[in-house]
Amino acid sequence: MNIESNQINPQVQWLEISDANAEQRLDNFLIAYLKGVPKTRIYRMIRKGEVRVNKGRIDVSYKLMIGDIVRVPPVRTAEKPLAAIVQPTLRFCLENQILYEDDGFIVLNKPAGFAVHGGSGVSSGIIEALRQIRPQQKFLELVHRLDKETSGCLLIAKKRSVLKILHELFRGDGIRKTYLALLAGQFKHKKQVVDVPLLKNINQGGERMVVVSQAGKSAETLFTRLSQFQEATLVHAAPKTGRTHQIRVHAAWLGHPIVADDRYGEDAVNKTFKQRGFKRLFLHAEQLQFAHPISGAPLSFSAPLPEELQTLLDHEKSL
Repeated sequence: MNIESNQINPQVQWLEISDANAEQRLDNFLIAYLKGVPKTRIYRMIRKGEVRVNKGRIDVSYKLMIGDIVRVPPVRTAEKPLAAIVQPTLRFCLENQILYEDDGFIVLNKPAGFAVHGGSGVSSGIIEALRQIRPQQKFLELVHRLDKETSGCLLIAKKRSVLKILHELFRGDGIRKTYLALLAGQFKHKKQVVDVPLLKNINQGGERMVVVSQAGKSAETLFTRLSQFQEATLVHAAPKTGRTHQIRVHAAWLGHPIVADDRYGEDAVNKTFKQRGFKRLFLHAEQLQFAHPISGAPLSFSAPLPEELQTLLDHEKSL
């Protein structure tokens, strides 16, 4: 179902809807399919009846079903940009760091240093690279996100129906997420719940920041102490909500920012660890637990701690 780029004589196309696009709104389907065509043009085609489903006029909000035949009128599309080269390190991960895969989804052990998707100055990310090395896969979408410098369990859907179910689990309490984080200083509590609202903000330099604010959205994280070192504390962080930078901001609010957090951390602490050769954010999505979206069977996935994080712990002195 790919359109030839920069068509000289575009023709009427008849597209049969598969599972990859089932339950998707007609307008969203066409916007994604007709890349480079202005949205106003797409909506006008639907409104004038140039786009038809099963030979009938249809509303933009119609949700496509498997087997539907969509008529797409002749329309010129923008020239397809050249695909970015997938870095060898990322390619290796996408080919060899799959924790689980079936017909519906993938659990990837994401490496640190790679954005999950393109945008904000990043030409492409993990999802774009995965689509590039798996051109035969008709549908690949991120179920959730991890920060660029965060490693660990990342869910990717291979079917729209599965994506919808997993999104519902994330919106409720159907997915348990557990992160490993190294906090600066001595975290005194065995367990502590942080329940303070977070608000997205933009600082003067244009960098996206998140701040604690009563005007923000509710956010809750449970921190559980695992082991203490002379200058840091290893904890499990279990976010009940999924706000942007939630664990990082909540840790900083406690007065124990995550080690090597250049955005919310302490410069003096970060400098100390960088002098030891440690430069990346110590935040790792260690575990995901949820019911299989089709069978309902309980699932649990764990991503091993990356070597550079384990090496740092091995060199720290325990109390």
